[in-house]
Amino acid sequence: MLGERESQEPAMNPFRKNESKETFFLPVSTEEVPPRPPSLPKKPPPKICGSNYPLSIAFIVVNEFCERFSYYGMKAVLTLYFLYFLHWTEDTSTSVYHAFNSLCYFTPILGAAIADSWLGKFKTIIYLSLVYVLGHVIKSLGALPVLGGHMVHTVLSLVGLSLIALGTGGIKPCVAAFGGDQFEQKHEEERARYFSVFYLSINAGSLISTFITPMLRGDVQCFGGDCYALAFGVPGLLMVIALVVFAMGSKMYKKTPPEGNIVTQVVKCIWFAVSNRFKNRSGDVTKREHWLDWAAEKYPKRLIMDVKALTRILFLYIPLPMFWALLEQQGSRWTLQATRMNGNLGFIVLQPEQMQVLNPLLVLIFIPLFDLVIYRLVSKCGINFSSLRKMAVGMILACLAFAVVAVVEIKINEMAPPQPRSQEIFLQVLNLADDEVKVTMQGDENNSLLAESIKSFQKMPYYSKLHLKTESKDFHFHLKYRNLSVYTEHSVEEKNWYSLLIRDDGKSISSMMVKDTENVTTNGMTAVRFVNTLSKEVNISLGTNLPLSVGEDYGVSAYRTVQTGEYPAVQCKTEDDDFSLNLGLLDFGAAYLFVITNSTNQGPQAWKTEDIPATKISIAWQLPQYVLVTAAEVMFSVTGLEFSYSQAPSSMKSVLQAAWLLTIGVGNFIVLAVAQFSGLVQWAEFILFSCLLLVVCLVFSIMAYYYVPVKPENIQELADKQIPYMQKNMINLKTKNTKL
Repeated sequence: MLGERESQEPAMNPFRKNESKETFFLPVSTEEVPPRPPSLPKKPPPKICGSNYPLSIAFIVVNEFCERFSYYGMKAVLTLYFLYFLHWTEDTSTSVYHAFNSLCYFTPILGAAIADSWLGKFKTIIYLSLVYVLGHVIKSLGALPVLGGHMVHTVLSLVGLSLIALGTGGIKPCVAAFGGDQFEQKHEEERARYFSVFYLSINAGSLISTFITPMLRGDVQCFGGDCYALAFGVPGLLMVIALVVFAMGSKMYKKTPPEGNIVTQVVKCIWFAVSNRFKNRSGDVTKREHWLDWAAEKYPKRLIMDVKALTRILFLYIPLPMFWALLEQQGSRWTLQATRMNGNLGFIVLQPEQMQVLNPLLVLIFIPLFDLVIYRLVSKCGINFSSLRKMAVGMILACLAFAVVAVVEIKINEMAPPQPRSQEIFLQVLNLADDEVKVTMQGDENNSLLAESIKSFQKMPYYSKLHLKTESKDFHFHLKYRNLSVYTEHSVEEKNWYSLLIRDDGKSISSMMVKDTENVTTNGMTAVRFVNTLSKEVNISLGTNLPLSVGEDYGVSAYRTVQTGEYPAVQCKTEDDDFSLNLGLLDFGAAYLFVITNSTNQGPQAWKTEDIPATKISIAWQLPQYVLVTAAEVMFSVTGLEFSYSQAPSSMKSVLQAAWLLTIGVGNFIVLAVAQFSGLVQWAEFILFSCLLLVVCLVFSIMAYYYVPVKPENIQELADKQIPYMQKNMINLKTKNTKL
C-alpha cells in the first residue's frame, strides 16, 4: 500500500514527443514575417482563499480520497467474498485475489502510455474512471444472490474485477501528476505541500474504507446472510462521486497536451542498442565501452546516459518482488487466518478483514517515528545506516513477521478441533429421551461408545472417533432404554461429522443420524441450528431478513450464521402461538445445537449444546506481525524510492515509478504461483516465504555491497566525458532506418 502511495510523484520528461534533431536545422526564411497581434493576457486560475494554491486541486484531492476509499474498501472484503459467497477454496481465493492485485500494478504502464502519447491526463482520467465505475457496477451485481446462479456470479465478478483493475491502474500514474501540473513553476513550495495533502488523502481513504466496508458486510444482513452487495456497492458509489467531483473542476484545470511517453522512448532506446550490437557483432567493428553506446546512431547522448543510470538501478530491482510477495498477503492469507481467531477484544468486536486497518494506521505513525527518532539515534551511534542497508533491514523484518505468522498459525491449529481423516468419522450421541440410554455398536467392534449410560439431555464433552475400514459403512446400534432393547442401522461416509439423536414417544425410542457440517462458522461468526421436538412447525427470527423454519416432530434445521453476543429473547412463532427462547451467549466462532422442548409448565425452552467449540485465540495476536511488516514496509518502500530517485536523472523518474509498480505486480504473481502449486500446509507456506525472502535479502545485500552510489549532479559530467569518443566510431556500421 505504501509503495503505491509513495510512487505517485510525477516526473518531468525533457524528451518531448515531437523534438528531433531536424528541429535544430530548420531553414530560416529571409522574407519578412508580419508581426502577430498581441495576445490577450491569460486569466489566472482561481485560488483557494487568496493563497497560491489553485482551486482546482481541491477537486483532485477529493477525487483521490473517494477513489482510494472505493479501491481499498472493495479489496478489503474481496477474499472473504471469494471464500464464503462464491465458495472457492482458500488457495483459489488467494490466487484470484493476487491475480487481481498483479493486474492493478501492470495496467499503470498502459494508462501512462495513453495519457502521454494520445489522450492527455485529463481525458485519460475521465474515460478510465468510467470504466472503473462500470467495473464496480458489474461487481456489485455479481454479489446479488437473486441474480442468477454460481456461474453468473463468477463471470460477473471476474469481468467486474478486470474493469476495476484497468480503471484503477490506468488512472494511478495520471492523477498525482495532473495535480502537479496545476501549479506554476514559481510555486514549488505549494506544490510540495500539495503532494503531502495528496498522500494524506490516500491514507485517509484506505484507512476509513478498510474499517467501514467490513462492517457493511458483516453487521448488515441482506438476502439472509452477509451483505456483500452493499459492501461492494458503497465503494462503487464513492467512485461515482470521485468521477463527478473531478469532472466538476473541468473548466478550472490546466490541461497540458500529450508530450510523449518516456517509458516508450527508454524501451525503444534499449531495443535499438541491443539490435544494433547484434547487427555489428563481427570483429572488424570497434568495440564500445557500454552496450547502450550502440544506440548513439539514433538517440541523443543525454538520453543514453540517463538510460545507463537507470539500468544500474533496475539491476537492484531484480530481488524486490519477493518482498512484495510477503507484504501483499495481508489482504489474503492473513485475513483468512483472522477468520479462525476471536475478534472480541472486550471494548470492540473486529471483523477479520478489519485487521488490515492497522497497516495504514501504523504507516502514519511509523514514518515520523523512524525519520525523527530511530534514524537519528542510529546516526548518533556512529552507524552508517545507508539507504540500501535500510532496505535490507526491512527485508529481515518482513522475514520475522512471517515467522510470527507461522507461529500463530501453528497455535491456531493446536487449539482447533481435530479433523476426521480417511476412513474415519466423528460421532456424538445426544439423548433427547426422558431417561438414560446405553448405546452399543454391533459387529466387529461390539463396544460401548461411552463407558457409562448417556443420561437424558446430557451434554457430550467430545466427539468419538470411529474407524470405517472403507469409504462408507453401515453401522448397527443397540439402544438399551429401561427394559427395552432397540436395534437401529445408519449409513455414514468417511471424513464427516455426525450426531446420533435418540428420541422417545412415551413408549419406545428411536434414533436418527444427522450429518454435521464442518467449517460452518464463517469469518468468525456463530453458527446455530435447531431440533424441534414440538408437534408444530416453528419459525425463528434471528435478526436476519428471513426467519428460520424448523419442521415438527424432531425436524432439524440447517445451520444459520449469526452475530456473536447475548440472545436472551429470540422470537419464535407456531401457527397458533408466539414465544421466545433464551439462547444465552453465542461465542465467537462456535457452532451450537438447540433442542426446542416443552416438558415444563414454563412453555417451550431451548436446550443448548456445542457442536464446535468457540475460538479461544484472540485476533490481537496478529498485532506483532502487523507491527513488524509495517516497519519493514516503511524502511523498504520509502527508502527504496528515495534512493532510486537520488540515483537517477530527473527524466527517468517516471520510468522508475513504472518499474517499481511492476515489482509489486510480479510479487503478487509469486504468491499466486505458490498458492496454486506448493501443496504445503499453511504454516509451512509461511515459513517457505520467510526463508525465500531471507535468501533474497542475502543476494540483495551482496548486490548492494558492490553498488557504487552516483550523485545526480555528476551524471551530466559523466556524459560529457564518456560520449565524445562515439562520434569517431560511427563508421562501417550496418544500420537501417537511421537518421543522422
